[in-house]
Amino acid sequence: MTELDMLNLLASELNLKTIQIKNTIDLLDAGNTVPFISRYRKEVTGSLDENQIRSIDERMNYLRTLENRKQTILKSIEEQGKLTPELKEKIEKAIKLQEVEDLYLPYKPKKRTRATVAKEKGLEPLAEMILKQEITEGNPLQIAAEYINEEKQVNSAEEAMQGAVDIVAEVISDDAEVRKAIRELTFKNGLLQSEGKKVEGRTEYETYYEFSEPAMKIPPHRILAINRGEKEGALKVSVIVETEKLIESIKKMYISNPRNIFITYLEHAIGDSYTRLIAPSIERELRTALSEKADEHAIGIFAVNLKNLLLQPPIRDKVIIGVDPGYRTGCKVAVIDETGKYLEGITIYPHAPQNKYMEAKSILRSLAHKFEANIIAIGNGTASRETEQLVAELITEMKDDRNLEYIIVSEAGASVYSASKVAQDEFPELEAAMRGNISIARRLMDPLAELVKIDPKSIGVGLYQHDVNQRSLAESLGHVVESAVNMVGINLNTASTSLLKYVSGLTSRTAESIVKYRNEHGKFKNRDELKKVDGIGEIAYQQAAGFLRIPDGDQILDNTSIHPESYKATEKILKKFEIQDIHQGGSEIKKKIKNSNVELKALLDELGIGEPTFNDILDNLEKPGLDPRDVLPKPIFKSDVLKMEDLKEGMVLKGTVRNVVDFGAFVDIGVKQDGLVHVSRMAKKFVKNPLEIVSVGDVVEVKVVSLDLERNRVGLSMIVDE
Repeated sequence: MTELDMLNLLASELNLKTIQIKNTIDLLDAGNTVPFISRYRKEVTGSLDENQIRSIDERMNYLRTLENRKQTILKSIEEQGKLTPELKEKIEKAIKLQEVEDLYLPYKPKKRTRATVAKEKGLEPLAEMILKQEITEGNPLQIAAEYINEEKQVNSAEEAMQGAVDIVAEVISDDAEVRKAIRELTFKNGLLQSEGKKVEGRTEYETYYEFSEPAMKIPPHRILAINRGEKEGALKVSVIVETEKLIESIKKMYISNPRNIFITYLEHAIGDSYTRLIAPSIERELRTALSEKADEHAIGIFAVNLKNLLLQPPIRDKVIIGVDPGYRTGCKVAVIDETGKYLEGITIYPHAPQNKYMEAKSILRSLAHKFEANIIAIGNGTASRETEQLVAELITEMKDDRNLEYIIVSEAGASVYSASKVAQDEFPELEAAMRGNISIARRLMDPLAELVKIDPKSIGVGLYQHDVNQRSLAESLGHVVESAVNMVGINLNTASTSLLKYVSGLTSRTAESIVKYRNEHGKFKNRDELKKVDGIGEIAYQQAAGFLRIPDGDQILDNTSIHPESYKATEKILKKFEIQDIHQGGSEIKKKIKNSNVELKALLDELGIGEPTFNDILDNLEKPGLDPRDVLPKPIFKSDVLKMEDLKEGMVLKGTVRNVVDFGAFVDIGVKQDGLVHVSRMAKKFVKNPLEIVSVGDVVEVKVVSLDLERNRVGLSMIVDE
C-alpha cells in the first residue's frame, strides 16, 4: 500500500478530503503538536479539531505499521521460496493486521509441534493423500504401513496415520480462510460465560456467578468486572459456542470427496484441528478483542470526565482554609492566600479519641479572622462529615461578623501528590499530610493548575482505571491534560513546572529551564523573551508561544491566544479599522465590516491570512485574557450541613456531578454518600450514553427517589417534575 493509498483510505474512513489528511500528516511528521495544529494551522487542515487530528495520527501510524509488517512477511516467505503471485496479492491488499498474520501463519517459523515432528518422520506425503481425497479404493492402513520406519520411530501403520492426521490438523488450522470463517462465527454467536464459587454474604461478583451473555452485546463495564473477577480468582470465564456447527462449517470447506478412503481420518483431523488448535486461539482473540473494546470505552469515559474536571472554573481572589479530616491523627488545616501561597498550618483534634471539639472550633475561628478567610474546603475522606458538622456550626456562630462558606472537595490523589517529588520540592519543610491538605485547598482555587501535579489515573473520575491497559490509559490521559492546559492558556509568570511541561512544544526539561530563568531574571516582559531560555529554540517557541500568557507585559497581544506570527496582521487590522481600545476591537471591527463595503476576501488577501485565523483574531481582540473556564457555573458553596437522616423521598435538591459511568452519574447532594442517578432516570427519553446528558462538575437539580440508610445508598432522579 503506497502512502497515497493510505491517504485515500483514511479520507474515506474519516469522511474527509484527501488533501486535509495529507496536510495534517505532513504537519505531524514535521514535529508539530496536535494542539498547535488544531489552533494555528486551521487554513492548512480545513479547521480539523484535536480529536480528528489524533484519529488521523493513530490510524496513519497503524497503516504504516501494517505496511512495514507486510514487507517483513513478504521477504520471509520469499526467502522460503514459497511466495506465489496470488499470495503476494492477498497480502498486499490486506487492510488489517489480523488478515496479514493469518496469511503468514502457514509460513511462520514454529516451535516443535506434533505436526513438525510428524514431518521429520517423513509423513508429509501421507498427509497430502488425506488432503487430496483422490483415492477411493483400498485400505488406508495398508497405505500407511508403507511409511513404517523404525529408524524414524514410526513403528506401526496406526502411528504413521496419527502423524499424518497431526499434519493435516495443522494445515487446516493455518488456513487463513478457515480462521476467518471460524472467527466471524465465534464473534457473532459466541456467549461469554462466567461461573463463581458462592460464599456466604454478598460480594461484588455475585452477579456473575451464573452469568452468560452474547459476546458482542455485553456492555464494556461488565467485561471489565468479569475480567477483574477472573484475575482475582473469583470467577471462571469461558466462551461458549456450538462446537459441532463450527466443525461442520470446516468440513464443508475441506471435504470435497466423502467417498475417499481417508474420510474418517480427515474428519478426525478437522475435529482435532478445531478443538486443539483453532478454538483456543480464537477464544483468546475474542477475549482480547472484548477487553480492548472495554478498555477503549472505559478510557474514553475517564478522559471525558478528567477533562471536565480539569476545566472546572477557578475560585479567584479568595483566601481558602483547607481541612484534611481525620480521627486519630487529627485534621490537618492549611491556609492559602488569593495566589495559592501557603500562609499557615496546624493540626486540630475535634474527633475521637482526643475529642478536643471546642478547641478545634476556636482554632478555626481564629484562623478565619486572622487571614480574613472566605471559604473552608473540606476533603471528602475519613471523618469528612463529622468535620463538616464542626465547620457548619462555626459558620453559623460567625455569620454576624464574617461571611464564610464551605465546600466538600474531592481529595482523590492528594496523598499521591503529598509524597511526590513535586510536593517535596514545593514544601520541603512540611510533612506529607500538610502538603496534601494544601493541595485540597489549591484544587478549589485552580483545579487545572493543581491537578496536573497528580498522576491522572489517581484523580478518581474513572471506571476500573486500574484494570485497563495502563499504557493506553496513560497516553490518553496525557493527551487530555495537554488539551486542557493548551485550551485554557497558561500564565508564563506564575505557572509551575508541572503545568508548563504540558504546554505545546515544551518538555519537563524546558519547563524547568523557564522556571529557573524566571527565578533568576524576574517576570517575563514579553513572549520574545522566551527565546533567551536555555533549550527554547525556534521550533519550541513556535509551538509554545501562543499558549503562554503574559497579563501585564509590554505587548497586550501577549495576553491573548493570538500567535506572534499573526501580530503584524493584527496590527494592520487595528490600524485599518482605526481601533483605539483593543478591548473593544473585535466587536467594533465586526460592526464596521458589516456596515461597510469591505470585501472579506480582498481584506484577507491584503492581510495575508485565512478566514479562520482572522475570526480567531477578532474573538481574541474582543476578550483579551479571557479564561474559557470563567463562563462555567461555579461550584455550590454551603453554610449548613445536610445528613442522610434529613433526606426524604420526593425531596428536590441541587447537587454537583462527581463521576459519570456507563450506568449513570454520581451526584454530591451534600450528604455522606454521593447519590446515583441511574441512566434510566436522567431524562424522559431513552439515554444510551450518560455523557450526552451530564458532565463532571455540572450542577444539576435532582429528586430523591430511594433511600437505604443501612447501606448508605441514595437513589436520585433528574426527572424532578414527576
